[in-house]
Amino acid sequence: MARSAGLRGGRAWLLRRGRALTAHRGVADGPGGESRPSRTAAASRAEAWAGMAAVCVRGTESGHAAGSVRGVESGRACGARAAGGHRASNPAGLLGSWFSEQAVRRTGGRIRPRGGRLGLTSILLVGLLTACTTPPPPLVDPTEVSELPAEEIPSEIVIGVDSFAGGFNPHRLADLSTPTTALASLMLPSVFRPGPDGTPRLDGTLMNDAEVVGSAPFTVRYDIRPDASWSDSAPIAAEDFVYLWERMRSEPGVVDAAGYRLIEDIVPGDGGKTVEVVFSEPYPGWQSLFTHLLPAHLIKDAPGGWQRALAQRYPLSGGPFTMTAFDRGRGEIVLERNDRYWEQPSDVLRLVLRENSHPGLTDSLASGDNQLAVLTADAVALNMIAAAETEEPLRTRSLPRAETAQVLLRPASPVLADDELRRAIGAALDRDALIAIGTRSGPSADLVADSQVLAPSEPGYAAARPAGSTLGTGDAESLHELLSDEGYTVDDGWWERDGTRLSLVVAAPADQEPYSSLAGHVARQLRDVGIETEVVRPSATDFYDDLLQRDVDEVSSSGGTGEESSTGDAASEVPAVDIAVAPMGVGADPAATLATRLGCPAPIEGSDATPPVNLAGFCDEEVDQLLDAALTGSVPLAEARAELEPILWDEAVVLPLFQLADTVVFGTGMSGGETWRPYLGPFAGASEWQRDGSGP
Repeated sequence: MARSAGLRGGRAWLLRRGRALTAHRGVADGPGGESRPSRTAAASRAEAWAGMAAVCVRGTESGHAAGSVRGVESGRACGARAAGGHRASNPAGLLGSWFSEQAVRRTGGRIRPRGGRLGLTSILLVGLLTACTTPPPPLVDPTEVSELPAEEIPSEIVIGVDSFAGGFNPHRLADLSTPTTALASLMLPSVFRPGPDGTPRLDGTLMNDAEVVGSAPFTVRYDIRPDASWSDSAPIAAEDFVYLWERMRSEPGVVDAAGYRLIEDIVPGDGGKTVEVVFSEPYPGWQSLFTHLLPAHLIKDAPGGWQRALAQRYPLSGGPFTMTAFDRGRGEIVLERNDRYWEQPSDVLRLVLRENSHPGLTDSLASGDNQLAVLTADAVALNMIAAAETEEPLRTRSLPRAETAQVLLRPASPVLADDELRRAIGAALDRDALIAIGTRSGPSADLVADSQVLAPSEPGYAAARPAGSTLGTGDAESLHELLSDEGYTVDDGWWERDGTRLSLVVAAPADQEPYSSLAGHVARQLRDVGIETEVVRPSATDFYDDLLQRDVDEVSSSGGTGEESSTGDAASEVPAVDIAVAPMGVGADPAATLATRLGCPAPIEGSDATPPVNLAGFCDEEVDQLLDAALTGSVPLAEARAELEPILWDEAVVLPLFQLADTVVFGTGMSGGETWRPYLGPFAGASEWQRDGSGP
């Protein structure tokens, strides 16, 4: 009786809700100029939809009341008939599809929907809200989901963030961000994950074992759990390893590609649940590989899959949560418990990441609307948080991000291929001023990067800048002397020779901070010493995948205007980049990170494709030998670092600035947020978070 009453109440609520949702919808232009339904048409369709729901609910209700499969099957058949209409224009078809697609199972003579934890009314709400808009496109070309859950549930935790820029592929520099790292840690499986001390630990939720089984050739065997699967029930298997290997060794602008380039072959076994990886050389950092596996069966054959499949959302999950909605306009991502996760389910049912300004984040924490916030804080934001009107002061914690800001003086450019000129221009840059501008007295100010090899948060880090280095000192005297010796003269405040001004192009990704802002300040410092500059800010994808991959023989540096270009310029119209302001990824294997940043291009085994170059366009035989020795373990990293640091500071290719850091602010209403791991931030323990008062 209680179940029947609940179904009848749900039917009545559904009818009311359908009318309310459509009452305000008028004629408007939809995508492609199509006209949306009028209020009358929308209301009529809502009546039809709710009526069909009533019929289907009655059929299902009868089955539950009788305790038999037959009544439920009748309801499912009703749903199948309703699903016959066109889904974009027939709401009854959408709802019917929901009824026909819900899995039901028999337990102790009772029939209940799969999952069983949500009442039918709540499930109908989700179906209704999803059907109120055009269904999302196929998974191979995902776009934003505009309909978000309208009601808070008791076991929901809201995390405030200050930016949703970029996509969600954690392996691409173009998508590097705190939300990307967070989502990857919650939805993408990894062979190893950082432990509390930062050292890799085998992830037992995915793997049974991973071990070195051969030395000639160096071979590692991975044993994947038989029950590990993606949220569409496809197994997590060898093809996911192969896909990540193939992309990481051949795609430009990726984080930590060097280790993957040592792989010679991948041999699957046991139906894809056993993977043997054969290397061309010994690789002591092999535990850093195969982090954040991607669903190959969904992405590998999709056009632009590597760049586009995760551009707007995660179409599948292999972790404790799955993404159910993302509205970029409203700045909100909704994650819900993955019902198909094979391990211990998360304690919390829903996580909501909500974008807001720093004042908005502070107010939301103070009011209890947000339970946690993760932001890139400056001194103003920190003071605002400290002054928040709360019963107890808001607690904060600073966590280093897996990226370091750097200025690249690119030898690949026609101008800076001149070593002496590159060193002189590097000396003219004021590094301290750039650090102050980029950190804005936030927590990153305590993470100044004084090493070419290690980031400040990495084990073994120590300042290694040689005492006599002039790189980044802001001293323009040597530049003026060099230019005078080279035949340059000053005319109207600008250095020129034979009537042509000395001009440089400074580039940064448009939608990534602090790099975009820092590029403007680098350009201003150069203008102050008489060098004309042009600032270009293409999209992050164009910046990493195109602009910094060009053959210098095909482009030439044009005269700059001293003005900053708009972000709308196509990458093909941008001249050769002389100076780039970009991130350096920080990974589990520092040797691989360094070899990825500064190593020479390596041929792709079994492919005629042109191998990607590092972002600086730098290749030095002596440096490359040392990088290879550190990567393969023939020389310890500490020993290689002692030789590399003075060479790299003298080459004046990379001007390291600072490591980025997030500020985590703890509000009230939840527990467990204090658990964190290096490079994963506070989201590492999200599956164990609990909302206060929600119960187990």
